[in-house]
Amino acid sequence: MSINNYMNQIIEGNCVEVMKNFDDDIIDLTVTSPPYDDLRNYKGFVFPFEEIAKELYRITKPGGVVVWIVADATIEGSETGTSFKQALYFKEIGFNLHDTMIFKKKNPIPQIYRKRYNNEFEFMFVFSKGVVKTHNSILVDCMHAGLELNGTTYKNYSKNDQTREKLAKPVKDKKIKGNIWEYVVGKKQEDQEAKGHSAPFPCELVRDHIFSWTNPGDTVFDPMSGSGTTCKVACKQDRNYIGIDISHEYCELARERIKIVETQMKLTF
Repeated sequence: MSINNYMNQIIEGNCVEVMKNFDDDIIDLTVTSPPYDDLRNYKGFVFPFEEIAKELYRITKPGGVVVWIVADATIEGSETGTSFKQALYFKEIGFNLHDTMIFKKKNPIPQIYRKRYNNEFEFMFVFSKGVVKTHNSILVDCMHAGLELNGTTYKNYSKNDQTREKLAKPVKDKKIKGNIWEYVVGKKQEDQEAKGHSAPFPCELVRDHIFSWTNPGDTVFDPMSGSGTTCKVACKQDRNYIGIDISHEYCELARERIKIVETQMKLTF
């Protein structure tokens, strides 16, 4: 079946079985968050991680990216480490671990742990199929923009000793954003539509990844699309999208959210 039959659709079904119908090398970016450990009872469905990972590798374009957002449960006083095991498996099957990023929550749920600090983040593993094809850097303001700091130097990142040689005179106005991204969870109006889902991630998070790793007209995929955040944002950012979810309820929620975006876009033209 042609990929065009799936383009800009939310498909209800088992993501592994649906992906088997996709051609090789057709997805530019995947942004997804799996139902990790026992933290999410995903409607009673199973999670065939290794099969999903292999299919993602097959359908990702050379230079394409998979953003895998995940965290670990704490069981009997120990974090499971499942996130790291998954990252290593992605490497085993051919992906590069391009970056290990952090999704830091500005408003984490207060938790009472014994001898443990409050959990405020999830991992965002960025995998690439070969060398990354597209990177549109997000820039942020430099703290000391324009200042003449006589003692400030740039570090020379060489294979041997790291030395500081070139003077930062003057300090630049902008720099590339770091790999710890901080967001408010569930409070913004655009995220309120997803409250029917147990664990949606912020639209802003997806927007930043779509901007970073794709260009308009590229195809963005979410094999466990849940409330449809990835697909909604992709549609709004002039990208093609494909979403799959095994839950009928979540598919309906995702379609409703995308319909709102499509209606808004029609009104602006």
